[in-house]
Amino acid sequence: MKRKIVIILAVVVIVIAGGLFLLRRWMEQPLYKPGDVRAGRNLRGSLQPPAQPGDSGIWQVEPDVRLRRFARGEGKNVLFVHGGPGFPVREPYAGLEALGGRFRIHYYDQRGCGGSSRPIQRFESRNFGANLTQLDQALGIGAQLADIERIRRILGDGRLILIGHSYGGFLAALYAAEFPERVRAMVLIAPANLLVMPSPAGGLFDEVRRRLPAQRQAAYDAWLKRYLDFSGVFSKSESELAAEHLEFAAFYRDAGGVPPSLAAARSEDAGGWMVRAQYFSMGRRHDYRPAMAGVRAPVLVIHGDRDFQPEAASREYVTALPNATLKVIPGAGHFPQQETPDRFAGVVMEFLLAKTS
Repeated sequence: MKRKIVIILAVVVIVIAGGLFLLRRWMEQPLYKPGDVRAGRNLRGSLQPPAQPGDSGIWQVEPDVRLRRFARGEGKNVLFVHGGPGFPVREPYAGLEALGGRFRIHYYDQRGCGGSSRPIQRFESRNFGANLTQLDQALGIGAQLADIERIRRILGDGRLILIGHSYGGFLAALYAAEFPERVRAMVLIAPANLLVMPSPAGGLFDEVRRRLPAQRQAAYDAWLKRYLDFSGVFSKSESELAAEHLEFAAFYRDAGGVPPSLAAARSEDAGGWMVRAQYFSMGRRHDYRPAMAGVRAPVLVIHGDRDFQPEAASREYVTALPNATLKVIPGAGHFPQQETPDRFAGVVMEFLLAKTS
């Protein structure tokens, strides 16, 4: 009897160890590779969007996926790709409002957050690999880039003018690498420090902790340990993961990373599975810089001199993108489009008028 118990325990240990080994391998290697979307790999739907509904506040990108959207201004179309990941824009940014006389700015909630479709609520299966594949196809980086291409087709533009902020800047750059002939010009506002991982410029989580008040650091450490524990992630629900992600918004605010006008994050907007899908898609080790070499569109990279993210992170994009220039805006943090709207609008308007006329 004792021998049977020992054998059973040994098998359990082997299974657990094997599962942890596979988890580490999945987390190390990126699921998304540049070129996947263009080739139609690992997508759950066609790049051709279905017929659009009569509702002007919706883009139908797949039969079961709708994106909440709104637009401001008149003129040439500009697509704004929000950051987070998983924190959409509820109101137009002041710095972009000033462009409204010459450009029509289109905002949308990325799939899996805000008022857009959330195709996964929870997983019933315990098959980690199958769940991971389903998650990546439904909400991963490839799915987000495919949506940008579908939006381009809905708008009817041969080439997009893109403005991406933070994580949205990272996505915009990846889209340009996938479809370089479909980008007319691009503005990257404080693009996320994710072109290469691990990043030589340091990580956001460490920087937030460093800037937090001392009395908040213990709570932050406990949250981060829970947040980055992927071993039991598929037992959680969309609402549980969204609540965990929303906690980060509070820590980021307390560290001084958000201007007062944007400090209140809405619980119903935070992404859950969408955010975890981004982490799995990019893995812990990747280098997307070589993919940027084929982007020929003019690119303006904007960096606020008070941003948590170091200037070196923005310069990484300038180095990787052949036709990119950097503009540092004094007095701005991570949200120059809201913190210094007049300066921001002047810089962006000058660039867009010169490059899209």
